[in-house]
Amino acid sequence: MRIVIAGGHGQIALRLEKLLAARGDEVVGIIRKAEQGDDLRESGAEPLLLDLESASVEEVAERLRGADAAVFAAGAGPGSGSARKDTVDKGAAVLFADAAVRAGVRRFLIVSSMGADPNHEGSEIFDVYLRAKGEADEYVRGLDALDWTILRPGMLTNDAGTGQVRLEASTGRGPIPRDDVAAALAELLDTPATAGLTLELVSGSAPVSVAVKSVAGN
Repeated sequence: MRIVIAGGHGQIALRLEKLLAARGDEVVGIIRKAEQGDDLRESGAEPLLLDLESASVEEVAERLRGADAAVFAAGAGPGSGSARKDTVDKGAAVLFADAAVRAGVRRFLIVSSMGADPNHEGSEIFDVYLRAKGEADEYVRGLDALDWTILRPGMLTNDAGTGQVRLEASTGRGPIPRDDVAAALAELLDTPATAGLTLELVSGSAPVSVAVKSVAGN
């Protein structure tokens, strides 16, 4: 498959790129800074320089044409303020989804966050983040032209992945290594029967492939 990943230099994206490239997929990672390109090449991905905060839908669609799937794994990051939660976590996600529709790329994965909710209350930056992610998820759910899957991981850690997860519509809170989030995304890309599902992911006792097959109804 040819897979385009927004937020290509993110910690989950770099792990996902390595997994996809290793299994023979053609992977393109969208980055904002040219100096990030070497890290993507090292992971087996082709870097694509494009700023999703300033690009037009048509510019992004042009880069997506011919892809088999698109993954939104971008984020404003923990050091960013409220404004960028709106322009990246919501705005760039909406743009990327619209561009996928325009480019005819049906399979669409979005890395969201546990607790994401457009009606989440509060004025702290994390509250703004959860609202932005929730609004992006809600927007994507409304696009009939996409076979979308929304993945909401629990508390992300840099521990080594175990390959053992709990993946359900509602798991309750818990940690999850970024390695295992990437593994779940790779498996979801291969499982189109998970389209239309919003899933939470934490560490658990099921192998990733078994957990994905289970939610897909297999």
